[in-house]
Amino acid sequence: MRRDAAGYNVVMIRVEQVLDSWRTIRQDTAAAVEDFPAGELDYRPTPEVDTFRQIARHVLDASDGLIGLLLSGDDDLTVGNFRERLKTHLRPLPPAEGAAGAAVLANALRESMAQRAGQLAAQSPEFFGGVITRFDGQRVTRLEMVQFIKEHELTHRAQLFMYLRLKGIVPATTRRRMAKQAAK
Repeated sequence: MRRDAAGYNVVMIRVEQVLDSWRTIRQDTAAAVEDFPAGELDYRPTPEVDTFRQIARHVLDASDGLIGLLLSGDDDLTVGNFRERLKTHLRPLPPAEGAAGAAVLANALRESMAQRAGQLAAQSPEFFGGVITRFDGQRVTRLEMVQFIKEHELTHRAQLFMYLRLKGIVPATTRRRMAKQAAK
């Protein structure tokens, strides 16, 4: 196993693969926003859960905020006011309703991924091998934190897909799988 000076495993875990996988996940998250009925972004299946819009915005904010903290050199997310530091990396969105609101949010999700993936791809192996303290106190490498953020998005993308299904809409991932099966 080959490691760089920081101890980062440069052979088994490839940053490019993590980022490519996340790009695909993000594309499907943005597609879910576009597929959802534009006038119903504030839909929630029960009163105690977040709306479709809130979940999609949370995906955007969490990834922008957490990647922003990593890129700014913040290596201990347990100190100080974590949420206030996170807010400095969020992207402002203009208020928009209906189809315009869906388009604004979907575009922001795509722009964020393009920007953050580009910034991450430009980092050195030493950057990704550096150890930080997550907000829960766990010590992880920056690459493990990026993977955590990607997995966080997968969790919330699944929520968005469930909301789509509740509206009778088939998510993009299933449509692709069905198209492949039909082509056989």
